[in-house]
Amino acid sequence: MNALQERDNAPLIAVIEDEEHLAQGLLFNLQAEGYRTHHESDGDAALEYLLHPDQPIAAVVLDCMLPGTDGVDIVRALREAELFTPVLMLTARSRPEDILEGIEAGADDYLPKPFDLSILLVRIKSLLRRTSWQRDPAAAPQQAQSAEPSSEYAFNHRTIRFDGLELVAPNRTTHLTVMEADLLRYFTEHEGQIVSRKDILEQVWRVHEDTDTRAIDNFIVRLRRYIEDDPGHPQHLITVRGVGYRFIANP
Repeated sequence: MNALQERDNAPLIAVIEDEEHLAQGLLFNLQAEGYRTHHESDGDAALEYLLHPDQPIAAVVLDCMLPGTDGVDIVRALREAELFTPVLMLTARSRPEDILEGIEAGADDYLPKPFDLSILLVRIKSLLRRTSWQRDPAAAPQQAQSAEPSSEYAFNHRTIRFDGLELVAPNRTTHLTVMEADLLRYFTEHEGQIVSRKDILEQVWRVHEDTDTRAIDNFIVRLRRYIEDDPGHPQHLITVRGVGYRFIANP
């Protein structure tokens, strides 16, 4: 394969950012890393492109605040259309509520502005690696040969495949975002223990600011639809009133 063919086969990263200087910096550095890029600065145009791309998109770098359709609504629309392209959301440092809204909508990861470029590149590589594992489970690390956490967790006739970002139930397979998989892993690693909302914010989502936690409650409602036989009467993901939640594998 020659250099031109390699370039044509490189992952395509969509950059949705209306700050021109930031967008151009991202495009330049992503291209320098060997990625192909596509840029949109308007939310409405971005949503149309992401819903109907002319070629497969490997990942999306998405600003939260855009003219037209905002970033949260774009993520929500993609997930409702059952498009699970990894999304790294960029948020204003002063708006932690944007982080929670983005997570709830289905974003896979986030970075607060201003951010370190090297961190963004590492996050993108991580998202792409997860996607490659999902396409080819044989490419995932062999857990028996490493000290890494288990790649699967089974309970109640369901299996969470953390590396594959899937939850397999008897009658369906549910795609998970990275944030959903990370939270489910945290619950399973603390099975039987009370996990506070503060733990979720700081340990899972890396939000270290006081903010409205209603997004967590909404997020839990969605997870219950994945793991409970009767989400209205949960047996596995239990609310501990005034504190947080407890995951119980075998009620």
